[in-house]
Amino acid sequence: MRFDPGSGETAAELLDRLEEREIADLLFGMGERRSRAIAWRIVGRRPLRTTGDLRAAVIAAVGPRRGRIDPATRTFLAVRSAVNREPQVLAAALHEAPGRLRREGVLAVISYHSGEDRPVKHAFRRLAEEPRFELGTRRPIRPDEDESGANRRSRSACLRILRRIEDAPGEIVRPDGDGR
Repeated sequence: MRFDPGSGETAAELLDRLEEREIADLLFGMGERRSRAIAWRIVGRRPLRTTGDLRAAVIAAVGPRRGRIDPATRTFLAVRSAVNREPQVLAAALHEAPGRLRREGVLAVISYHSGEDRPVKHAFRRLAEEPRFELGTRRPIRPDEDESGANRRSRSACLRILRRIEDAPGEIVRPDGDGR
């Protein structure tokens, strides 16, 4: 589940290290309604060594698939996000990127779940209150039925756009685009 398999903590190490409550909080933060039951099963089945072990723990907690989406999807998403420090990386990028935009520059961010989209939405709205930025779209751009049909993974994508419309008073924009 790591983007860089050569560095950082593995999913198995993370799930072995965290307490049951911490696992439940991690899962709940990604929208998993049965987070406590899943966390209890994960702790009871330690050590988990494969994604199959993790999926089996989730299935034991919530039961088999009832719809189109596998019951372990949110759990895998939450664990992958934690292992790769995705919330921290996204927060740092949202802090840094707007300051690097030149006048009339555009920052576009595609998110694939609400845990990613929420901080993007809030950061863009906060920046749009400043006179030098504006929202490129009021609502996120979503894939149409044709694109979702051709590319199932696109079905949850949200594109948000922020534009820099002017320089801040007294700001000197260097040729490399760094506005600080």
